[in-house]
Amino acid sequence: MKYISSTQNPQIKTLKGLQDKARKRAKNNQFVIEGIKELTYAIQAGYLIDELYVSDSNRTEKTDELIQEKQGAGCALYELSAALFKTLCYRSTSDVLGVAQRKEHSLSALHLKDNPLLLIAEAPEKPGNIGALARTVDAAKADALIITNPKTDLYNPNVIRSSVGCMFSIPIAIGTNEEVFSFLKSNDIKLFSAALSEKAKVYTEENYTSATAIAVGTEDIGLSNTWCNQSKNHIAIPMLGVNDSLNVSVAAGIILFEAIRQRK
Repeated sequence: MKYISSTQNPQIKTLKGLQDKARKRAKNNQFVIEGIKELTYAIQAGYLIDELYVSDSNRTEKTDELIQEKQGAGCALYELSAALFKTLCYRSTSDVLGVAQRKEHSLSALHLKDNPLLLIAEAPEKPGNIGALARTVDAAKADALIITNPKTDLYNPNVIRSSVGCMFSIPIAIGTNEEVFSFLKSNDIKLFSAALSEKAKVYTEENYTSATAIAVGTEDIGLSNTWCNQSKNHIAIPMLGVNDSLNVSVAAGIILFEAIRQRK
């Protein structure tokens, strides 16, 4: 295991670039995972781990087990000084960093069961919201998260962090609006658009027991007219206070769990 203590080490500069720059992640086809829990989920999901970094003073039994598992498996291992390791981690309690290979997230790669339940997020911009949506899909055990026209790299460290590793535990597909519309039509999936429109029904009044996709928009402007016009089924969550909207992952969770309730 190679030891590194300098921030000027080329290996560390590359690692930092993968953390900070979407362009670097795309060029190298790699991304960074922080934390043993998140790394474990990624490995279970079949992600290939190219590099592991641990601190010389914050080793745990689980990280040592992971190092043993990856020794001789084509994974480069690095031990960092505690001071250097600390500068690379968002959380003070983190015990390991990993560099993994990205996956493709095409719609054609989704393997749907009968009567799938899908969540669609149109043009999400905030990494934290994407991660929270992944966590919500995992919690509801929905069949996939589909992201259209994303404004943020899926492998942004903040997406992984806010998903608590759940972005690895669920199927995720990315496509344009047109590609997703075609996908829904070809798979005979009924689309429900969460939108504050005059024709919107209260979300509990609809039936989600057949093949269903629930589309949500951004917190700032909601779903675009493109999505609202595409769907005949508009749904809304009644707001009883002074505010007229919820966090997008909260709203998605409320509707998804209503769908789950109906399917039991």
